[in-house]
Amino acid sequence: QLQSARTLLSWFRIGRCRLMSSIKSVSRHLTQPTIEYPFIPSILFLFPSCFSRVLEASIAENKASLKRTHTEVWSDSPNPHDRKRIDNCPVGLKNVGNTCWFSAVIQSLFNLLEFQRLVLNYSPPARVHDLPRNQKHRNLPFMQELRNLFSLMVGSKRKYVDPSRAVEILKDAFKSSESQQQDVSEFTHKLLDWLEDAFQMKAEEDREGEKPKNPMVELFYGRFLAVGVHEGKKFENTEMFGQYPLQVNGFKDLHECLEAAMIEGEIESLHSAENSARSGQEHWFTELPPVLTFELSRFEFNQALGRPEKIHNKLEFPSMLYMDRYMDRNREITRIKREEIRRLKEHLTLLQQRLERYLSYGSGPKRFPLADVLQYAMEFASSKPVCTSPVEDIDTSQDSLPPLESSGLASGPATAPSAAQQQRVPIHKPFTQSRLPPDLPMHPAPRHITEEELRVLEGCLHRWRSEVENDTRDLQGSITRIHRTIELMYSDKSMMQVPYRLHAVLVHEGQANAGHYWAYIYDPHQRCWMKYNDISVTKSSWEELVRDSFGGYRNASAYCLMYINDKKPFLTEEEFDKETGQILSGMDKLPPDLKQYVKEDNEQFDKEIEEWDIMQARKAQQEKLALATAAAAAASTASSTSTSSSSPQPMSIESSPPDNAVTSSLFFLCLFVQAIKMEYGRLLRFAQEDTPVENDYRLQHIIVYFIQNQAPKKILERTLLTQFADRNLAFDERCSPHSSIMNVARAKLDLIKPEEVNMDEYEIWHQDYRNFRETTILMVTGLELFQKTKYVDALMYLIYAYQYNKELLLKGLYRGHDEELLGHYRRECLLKLNEQAAAMFESGEEPEVTTGLGIMNELVVPCIPLLLVHDAVRDLLAVEDMRNRWCSYLGQEMESNLQEKLTDFLPKLLDCSTEIKSFHDPPKLPTYSTLELCERFSRIMAALGRVPTEGR
Repeated sequence: QLQSARTLLSWFRIGRCRLMSSIKSVSRHLTQPTIEYPFIPSILFLFPSCFSRVLEASIAENKASLKRTHTEVWSDSPNPHDRKRIDNCPVGLKNVGNTCWFSAVIQSLFNLLEFQRLVLNYSPPARVHDLPRNQKHRNLPFMQELRNLFSLMVGSKRKYVDPSRAVEILKDAFKSSESQQQDVSEFTHKLLDWLEDAFQMKAEEDREGEKPKNPMVELFYGRFLAVGVHEGKKFENTEMFGQYPLQVNGFKDLHECLEAAMIEGEIESLHSAENSARSGQEHWFTELPPVLTFELSRFEFNQALGRPEKIHNKLEFPSMLYMDRYMDRNREITRIKREEIRRLKEHLTLLQQRLERYLSYGSGPKRFPLADVLQYAMEFASSKPVCTSPVEDIDTSQDSLPPLESSGLASGPATAPSAAQQQRVPIHKPFTQSRLPPDLPMHPAPRHITEEELRVLEGCLHRWRSEVENDTRDLQGSITRIHRTIELMYSDKSMMQVPYRLHAVLVHEGQANAGHYWAYIYDPHQRCWMKYNDISVTKSSWEELVRDSFGGYRNASAYCLMYINDKKPFLTEEEFDKETGQILSGMDKLPPDLKQYVKEDNEQFDKEIEEWDIMQARKAQQEKLALATAAAAAASTASSTSTSSSSPQPMSIESSPPDNAVTSSLFFLCLFVQAIKMEYGRLLRFAQEDTPVENDYRLQHIIVYFIQNQAPKKILERTLLTQFADRNLAFDERCSPHSSIMNVARAKLDLIKPEEVNMDEYEIWHQDYRNFRETTILMVTGLELFQKTKYVDALMYLIYAYQYNKELLLKGLYRGHDEELLGHYRRECLLKLNEQAAAMFESGEEPEVTTGLGIMNELVVPCIPLLLVHDAVRDLLAVEDMRNRWCSYLGQEMESNLQEKLTDFLPKLLDCSTEIKSFHDPPKLPTYSTLELCERFSRIMAALGRVPTEGR
């Protein structure tokens, strides 16, 4: 987006000088007719007080879609209507500086309605003065601020609320003034500790003499039994847990993480009667909390680099998790099933190894499926040679390969090679000096095979191939069945009695030291997932959750999973009124003190809206007054012009405006309107001119591009106003009219209502122009490199320029550049590279051959489908030329290693598929200002001239 901003600024800068020139000449032409401007009437809705206004801050909600750093602070929209809650949509939380972690955790807890009720109905202990200092000055104030925050999230009229007070109390508990991104787990633990302490104080006061029950402990804490052996001695310990930590690295799903966490060390001794010196332990849950939270460990410390790193591995987790296999009461059943799974996995490994031998057959470095090998052998055996040639008929002169004896392949061991023969080694001759024996077969085929031999061999090969295919199919079927058996191992009803439904997923995007947090929370009443991203609360889907949470997509992944017991509906059920039986909603949920708190905040917000509406109504009245005054002044000016016997003296732009406020306002209004008309007229003339190809006005100004492509007039108006509103237009403080005209343009932009301009359509048009500029940069860079004969560097620029240009031209004739020109130089670049690669191959030198084939494999071959896909005649002929060049080597003599490389390469070149395979990433675009791009475009187009009409 920074790049987009820079691109827009470059458009504005090149037009700034022209805008200045237009403005300076306005006063000399105020009474002269100019070209009709299609949206002048809408510009007249201006008023004097607008001239000092500046463009208001962007609406805060729009920032939710931008890429942010972890230190960003939200700013509010000045228009309170933009901050008004719609119906009963969930309330967001404002990011008050590195607090997206707070928003994600708090929203997840707030949407647990049982937790929400506990917080809202909490009352502090009566004997506050007797409490320790930490509890009195930290825990209880935080609890009160959390109650206030929750009450606003329940009944506020605002779209989002400010959590600053609660956040500041929490931050004081950390060593630094700002919580680091990697300390979110510490923050969550501390939050639950404070809540536990606060409720413990109240529980002890309410139940004096009895063992108090802490609702936070009842809600979030469970117990597990640690069973194991330590130095040959068995032990059993019961431990309490809150957030259960799980390692992510090395596991594919949540059950694998849990299995690894429940078994530590060597556990064989646990199941044997003998005491062993080996140590290990198993964990078995004895009591699970209603809210089961898994903390996914996605950060680890890199010892080599001396810094923490994030683990981006993919980890799947289900929406419904059955915990039966981890319960202590199912200990024996689970052990039996684990042993069965272990046995099945061992058998699965053996089957996969056997299958691999069928699918990767051979003793050399290259391996192939055995069924294909047998098929190739059958095809070779049944091939018929076009002609046959005995070995002795091959010319063994100096221009050919040496005789067989020279390579030590004499027919008998008794025949010792002579000294001269031992010294002879094959000498590679250039292709131009090699001679092709006239009677070699055109393709590989057996020289001597009888019909009976062929019949027996074909029968054997057919039978063997069928056997191999059957064996492969059986192995694949067995592997599939074992996978299915493992998946269904715990699917019987007895192991599906402890269901936990996924309630919330807390996501982190970024690296270990920075990033952004948000939460996906399930709404059981609407039966959909909601995305809580600071102030933005939107409907989402399971597919979006999977994409952002599983990992492996960008740098986003889940770091915390919150499951709730599906058999305890009170966790997410609404509260009912005891007298009427109606569901309590909104303000009815709140105790009296919080009702009053929310009521006061809503009244303050209503007052803010009322003051805004009064201010806007006053401005609207001023607009009407300014319009009436402007109309009267325009009529008076027209009348005096028609009756005057001589032309009025031109008014200089440098002259000061009249002192009278109304007259001054009219002066700047007329000045602005005339400047807009003159600038639009100039650009319209450019759009209608028939100019040479090297002078493309579309590159010089976006309005020309829009006019030629018939953009809606509202798009033209807003774009032109945006350029007049550019701050750089008023860079010279001595030119006060320039600054005033900028203010008029910015005021007009403020008055354009959202329904008047479709901002989605506006952005689409501007994105099209950005694509046009990027295509031009690719084109110019590629053609410059082509001129310098740097064909390897030029190819990717020309390939992508052609593809992007073709997509642009699908929307209209004037959306892109000359397709024939780009197609010609794309073909020429490929042909030049093909010639270079072929010349390197013919040299016979190992480095040259490797480089040449690398050029073909990495650059030329991947581009061939792009030439074949549209069946253009010249492209097809170019591909044919390239293929013929390499096929001409088939009958020529060459060293065996070259022959092998050619044999490997040719099938790739001759592949007739038009499927576009893996391709290089787009090249990095150079940074051009608009002026520099126009100059380079003009220079390269003038140098190239017209596209050749003949040749390939």
